[in-house]
Amino acid sequence: MSPYAAGRRRVHRSLAAGVPLAVLAALAVAGTAVGAPSGDARVTGSATLGDIPLGGFSNALLPGTVADDRGVDLGGIGSDIYPAGRRGEFWTVTDRGPNGQIKVDGTKRRTFPVPGFDPAIVKIRVSGDSVKVLDAIPITTSSGKAVTGLSNQKGRDEAPYSYDATTPLAYNPNGLDTEGVVRAEDGGFWLVDEYGPSLIHVSARGKVLTRYVPKGLNLTGADYPVVEALPAVLLHRKVNRGFEGLAQLPGGDLVMAVQSPLSLPDTDAGEASLTTRLLRFSPKKRAVTAEYAYRFDPVNVVDPSEDDPSELKISSVVAVGRDRLLVEERTDKAARLQLVKLSREADILGDTWDDDTTSPSLEQLEDPAASGVPVLRKRLVVDLGKVKGVPGKIEGVARVDHDTLALINDNDFGMTDGPEAFDAQGRLVDSGVETIVTYVRLPRGI
Repeated sequence: MSPYAAGRRRVHRSLAAGVPLAVLAALAVAGTAVGAPSGDARVTGSATLGDIPLGGFSNALLPGTVADDRGVDLGGIGSDIYPAGRRGEFWTVTDRGPNGQIKVDGTKRRTFPVPGFDPAIVKIRVSGDSVKVLDAIPITTSSGKAVTGLSNQKGRDEAPYSYDATTPLAYNPNGLDTEGVVRAEDGGFWLVDEYGPSLIHVSARGKVLTRYVPKGLNLTGADYPVVEALPAVLLHRKVNRGFEGLAQLPGGDLVMAVQSPLSLPDTDAGEASLTTRLLRFSPKKRAVTAEYAYRFDPVNVVDPSEDDPSELKISSVVAVGRDRLLVEERTDKAARLQLVKLSREADILGDTWDDDTTSPSLEQLEDPAASGVPVLRKRLVVDLGKVKGVPGKIEGVARVDHDTLALINDNDFGMTDGPEAFDAQGRLVDSGVETIVTYVRLPRGI
């Protein structure tokens, strides 16, 4: 039991509320309402996580993991948010830890200022304007060691470097870039990861039970079971854009969202594409059972200040009923929530689009529906970019009740890119961006 576990002795079921019936009824209308307004959606409350030194937090969970936190506080828990049962309480998950980029000789290097940091599942309570940590569960290998957030494979993942980008760090096949969390039926958790991309089943104490990865990944040396059970086409995920959203449907199936279009047949195609993929996974069958094509709105519709389609991402998917999901399309400045239905007719699993030799690829099609691809139909629920008081870089969305959502942002541990992220003594120059949980009430009649 961690020192943050005070007051928690049992697990409560997540709230079973749905979304407004009118929203669900809107699914009957075909097409995408890209111009739909945000209506009268409004922020009804917000709360901020206080300063918790990262070294103290990490070493309380796994002693000796962090030798020097370089002045970084706990952050990055905004990778996802999931109801913990009691009102105001949520499970969240950190990403891989503090990281940034520094350009050296014209090439960007990925930095890990606190390489010993271990991703953790963090239980929080929103109380007034404060976010309190109730519990924290370190993610560990089969032998109980930290998985860390370090890159897995040379040649596939970015090479890891020290905080100042001068010293290479060792790759770690156990490393996880965790981005999504739901509570599993067995009391443990399901997580998704950007490196593999992976779906990870962990115990209630955080031990990795199984990591499901794409066929052909050939990840060796991990200190936990690795199973190649996902479509091989996912090997073409963009760097740092693997799985980010994770939802659990009422029947227990999971839905993972690939954050950005695959790089098929190459990077340029992926950067220009508006088509990404959702996958449905059955924990009972331990297999992917469906795949869906998801089409982003034009980038300047999602974010009027942006014209680069590669900035579009899916960061959160939320189950709102049987086979129905809220999907968050975002840039770092704006976000919109769309409602989709996962129909059998839209399943493309095993079709030619999973063959990476198909030309043109799914990602290259300017109008997939016109080419016979059953793209998921969607309806706009709310444009968060038009709701006053919603922070930037929202990565986690949770349903609180029939008309209220809880949002959480990723503050990147207060880090920025570039050599100015740390001072001459190697201490963090904090960005001032805080971790905030924001409640948004949706208007009636949506």
